[in-house]
Amino acid sequence: MTTYIARPIAPVILKELRSVDDAGRGMIPVTDEEGGPPLRCCLRRSAPGELIALVSYAPLRRWAAQTGADPGAYDEQGPVFIHAEECPGSAAPGYPFANSHRTLRRYSAEGRILGGRLVDALDDGAFRDAFEDPAVALVHVRAVEHGCFLYEVRRG
Repeated sequence: MTTYIARPIAPVILKELRSVDDAGRGMIPVTDEEGGPPLRCCLRRSAPGELIALVSYAPLRRWAAQTGADPGAYDEQGPVFIHAEECPGSAAPGYPFANSHRTLRRYSAEGRILGGRLVDALDDGAFRDAFEDPAVALVHVRAVEHGCFLYEVRRG
């Protein structure tokens, strides 16, 4: 049986983003007064009083650099919230931020988009469908309301 793994932003990449993000900007930490933004470093929502930062992140570009793929025009960057300081990362099983409609974008090993789909629930069935095509190498989970990248999923 195939498993699907939700992947937070890797610690080595987080360290880079905390210095200079993918848009070339330095990080500006802020104390989150209300809590709630989805943190891509540990795949949970922030709590009031935590030190967080909004940085620009290019997930497909980072993946392509590791694999040798060329995402071409699909190389996009966007805003993500992270802890401003190192955190323990994600330990929760399952699919974070699953309580709302999400878009699943499928990508080939060459970095080309193979389609997208709006889903009502993030579960094994949604990812089984997304990975049904053997050409799919990875899936990006995105928020519907702003289109923001939430996390990447790969076959386990």
